[in-house]
Amino acid sequence: MMIKERNRIDNCSWAVQLYCWEDFWQRREDTSKIQNTSMETETSEDHLKVQKMKKKVLRKQVRAQHTLMRHEGIKCISHATQSLVIANAGLGNGMSRQQLLRILEEYGAMETLLMPPNKPYSFVKYRTTEEANKAFNALNGKEVTLEDCGQKIVLYINFVEKVSLQNAVPTSLPPGLMVIEKIISPEEERRMLESIDWKGDEDTQNAQKTLKHRRVKHFGYEFRYDNNNVDKDKPLPGGLPEICNPFLEKCLKQGYIKHKPDQLTVNQYEPGQGIPPHTDTHSAFEDEIISLSLGAEIVMDFKHPDGHTVAILLPRCSLLVMTGESRYLWTHGITPRKYDVIQASELGHKVRTITADVGDLTLNRRETRTSFTFRKVRRSPCNCIYPSVCDSQKGQQRPVQPSFPQNEMEASKLEQEYVHKVYEEIATHFSSTRHSPWPQIVEFLRSLPAGSIVADIGCGNGKYLGINKDLYMVGCDRSKNLVDICGEKHFQAFVCDALSVPIRSGSCDACISIAVIHHFSTAERRLATIRELARLLRPGGTALIYVWAMEQEYKNQKSKYLKEKNDSKNKDKEMNTGTTQRPLSDQGPVNSSQDSAWSDQLLKDLKDESCGAKPVADLRLPVHTNRTSFHSQDLLVPWHLKGGTKKKEGSVDTVLVPGGSKESQELSPVFHRYYHVFCEGELEAVCRSLDCVRVQKSYYDQGNWCVILEKL
Repeated sequence: MMIKERNRIDNCSWAVQLYCWEDFWQRREDTSKIQNTSMETETSEDHLKVQKMKKKVLRKQVRAQHTLMRHEGIKCISHATQSLVIANAGLGNGMSRQQLLRILEEYGAMETLLMPPNKPYSFVKYRTTEEANKAFNALNGKEVTLEDCGQKIVLYINFVEKVSLQNAVPTSLPPGLMVIEKIISPEEERRMLESIDWKGDEDTQNAQKTLKHRRVKHFGYEFRYDNNNVDKDKPLPGGLPEICNPFLEKCLKQGYIKHKPDQLTVNQYEPGQGIPPHTDTHSAFEDEIISLSLGAEIVMDFKHPDGHTVAILLPRCSLLVMTGESRYLWTHGITPRKYDVIQASELGHKVRTITADVGDLTLNRRETRTSFTFRKVRRSPCNCIYPSVCDSQKGQQRPVQPSFPQNEMEASKLEQEYVHKVYEEIATHFSSTRHSPWPQIVEFLRSLPAGSIVADIGCGNGKYLGINKDLYMVGCDRSKNLVDICGEKHFQAFVCDALSVPIRSGSCDACISIAVIHHFSTAERRLATIRELARLLRPGGTALIYVWAMEQEYKNQKSKYLKEKNDSKNKDKEMNTGTTQRPLSDQGPVNSSQDSAWSDQLLKDLKDESCGAKPVADLRLPVHTNRTSFHSQDLLVPWHLKGGTKKKEGSVDTVLVPGGSKESQELSPVFHRYYHVFCEGELEAVCRSLDCVRVQKSYYDQGNWCVILEKL
């Protein structure tokens, strides 16, 4: 009877829920009074006080239920289960994993404790319903004191059907960023810290300032915060402290830096202090910037102009090295707070990005940290590949490049202009360079049972449609001209978008997606494409996915894409003999002699209200220099079209030359195709975020990351 009553309550509106809960508790209390008449010794005043408190707890419970539904889509229930949600006991309001574990384990053995980052609630699953019910009765409405700050909070608890939260996709370090652990010994750390006199030389010429967020001291040259630059003609007396020389010699010897720095900024942060997000001024310093963390570990936040953020734990005595994209494009800063959210299992031990692993997050109290940041003062204008965020290159005329998409509509327009239109224009030329199947894809197709139904999503010119004659293969592609080429080869293919394939769900034994998903411009669209592949598969069916890799040099081996950099003279001959094996990801143009070496990358406005970040311009996608390593995950890759000229449009730069001239063999219309190149582990992590598939295998193949999925 009681279970039916509770189930009835679950389906009520908010107001009705509150009334029903009050009625439920009132009747439960009345029954208890009948059974336990000896307990009715409370005074009328005490009784009213208890009733008032119960009503308050009920209101808070219902409010917590609606908060949970709004934030996580999880519905609370009224009957007892193994799983509880505990409001006011989250990382977001100062409850550490260690303290919550101690509170909860008093009532039984726990299977799971999940603490979402920056949320004021946590989830716990006990081994038995009885243990969970015991914790509910003991802790609901109970006041506890947060250990670190002494603040009193009241816990509000509800039952949930199950504890299940999706972890965030693991993140990689920003390109060009490196962290070296234990670069110095504790004794070296002690001596370096003692060498900085924060009190005794305030009147000396060495610049020492107490800023709002930290204490700062400069050596070699003073960094001027009024103009964010250095006065290169006024070096500070004394240069860099001598005690830094052994450390810098070690960095030079190990290859962490190429030139010895001549400027040092020492920052000291107390708990609760930080530094606003920023990029170091391009014209002030050279590419390499290194920072040594002393005294305590801390989490530093890096942010790409597209909004992507990476939180990195910098251990004590570690060295942060920023070069390339991480130095010039990403902002870095330290959020002013007294606690960092970190992985509990790696506390104080390992460099890593902080991900939303809700089963392993805790709070780490900050301590006083001192950083030694070394730079090399620049003596000539900066000529980096990010001109529109470079103060040395401001005002220079450069071709306008497309912006990174900020919403679904912009993403669709970007792909239409810099993927779909481009492949329609270059289809014939593109097809002439795509004729050698890759061995591991051939192996996958030949391993399938005879009679299998296989869909090639993004089939291009149909290179893989005729590999195994025992299969029933059908292809589809967004380019009509490429599909027409498939038809000329007597393959079955049709035009469609990989986001919406008109094939019945569960009808395919296998699917392949070769060099397709990296053309989708947002993480949501890339995930949706993989989800669509899974929809086509029957249970037990498999899918093979290839995407272009950020790492074009892997395990000390250069990819064929990089190896072919100097082979342009032989490319035409190789193509005519049909022996060349092109990079799988259709990334390389046939003629790379006119590679685009420029990019126009503006930043979108960055707004960080908590840290007062200064807004900057909007983002433009950089143009990649062909046959070179990548410096950005999102970029435009040139394709030099052979033969004829084209009108200048958004995705093509016109090059007009006399027909038959020598220049006409070297210069050609240059189209730009959008790519998102995948970091190691990124594709696998995206696939694992889908509950309907499992990753059978993941591997690296000639500059591409690859996975084989199985439909569950």
